[in-house]
Amino acid sequence: MAETRRTRYDPHHYRQLGGIGMGGKRKPGGGRPPKLSEAQVAHLREYTLAHPELSLGDLTRKFCEHAGVSLSASTLRSYLKAAGVTRSLAPVQENAPGSGSKSETPVTVNYTEQHRDAGDEGRYPHGLTDAEWALVSDLFRQVGPGRPSKHSRRAMVDACFYVVRTGCPWRMLPRDMPPWQTVYSQFRRWSAAGAFEQTYDVLRARWREREGRAASPTATVIDAQSVKTSPQGGPKGYDAGKKVKGRKRHLATDTLGLLLVVLVTVASVQDRDAAEPLVAAAKEKVPTLVKGFADGGYAGRGLDRIRDNLGVDIEVVRHPGNRNVGRWHDAQLPLPLVERSGSGITVLPRRWVIERTNSWTVGCRRLTMDHDRRVDVASGWIWLAHMQMLARRIAYADAQAHAA
Repeated sequence: MAETRRTRYDPHHYRQLGGIGMGGKRKPGGGRPPKLSEAQVAHLREYTLAHPELSLGDLTRKFCEHAGVSLSASTLRSYLKAAGVTRSLAPVQENAPGSGSKSETPVTVNYTEQHRDAGDEGRYPHGLTDAEWALVSDLFRQVGPGRPSKHSRRAMVDACFYVVRTGCPWRMLPRDMPPWQTVYSQFRRWSAAGAFEQTYDVLRARWREREGRAASPTATVIDAQSVKTSPQGGPKGYDAGKKVKGRKRHLATDTLGLLLVVLVTVASVQDRDAAEPLVAAAKEKVPTLVKGFADGGYAGRGLDRIRDNLGVDIEVVRHPGNRNVGRWHDAQLPLPLVERSGSGITVLPRRWVIERTNSWTVGCRRLTMDHDRRVDVASGWIWLAHMQMLARRIAYADAQAHAA
């Protein structure tokens, strides 16, 4: 009978061969065969230093998928340690903004006269100027059969702006505005038809072209913001991370901070769970998207599904002071030139863009909380507020260009 071939691992067999240790070198005392060859170890070192912000779990998953191998996180850490790659926090900059240093230069707010619009006769400060109304009037024009509207479209839009800027209830609209029932009904029709979003999309393309960008962006930034809800009712949840009971606003913007998609859910929905429908909606609206940026709350296998199914590669931008992750660097060289402040905020690449957009949103008093029963109406308020901001920005830039 022919001798059967041994298929299971035999330590004596490898001990007779001399054994192979870490990095493809043979150990005199024997041992298991190496998981990675010397070329793969060199590739692992290069890949890790090229992506220093990845956590150990993300690095293990991405490298195994990229190299076609199977490793555990502890084994990969051992290979990196043998290759001279360690992980630590970025250094603290002594005079960084927000570090509390006495030599810190005061920050200028740059609050100019353009922010002090006193309005004119017959127009409140929140209302649209003639130049701003000219930018959006075509999209709010009455079309179709029926009797002409008793109140002008501009007065109706200004009344909606009054509510979102002041945060007052519908019933407390000033007497010189159209009746609140009429304004509310028209707002609901505009919101259901997506009029505010369509107007904003037109203004966004115009502003991007003014900035020398293509009308359709290729990169997006995603983030979520949890806000409380009033006792008005409607769906709500609890965000255990932010300790907020209410709803969560998931936003996708371009790299200028301009809105692409607004998705309002209950606060109990995790960021990573809403990432795929959020990016899918952004990809449907802007097919040119190929790149994205997010914070650590979106890390996980969901980003791989977004890349495979939607063709958008989401990069996680981590804080340099993250004590759970840190940054990978060569142990023989000083730490990379990514510094963090001792206290206060640290401006992170791309992530600060959408954080600024969130601050623009809560600048309107109606949006500091969610006062609506319906989530689609809540998203309509966000589009309305940002539509006015962008229209005012474009009108001011046009005026400056004509003055020059």
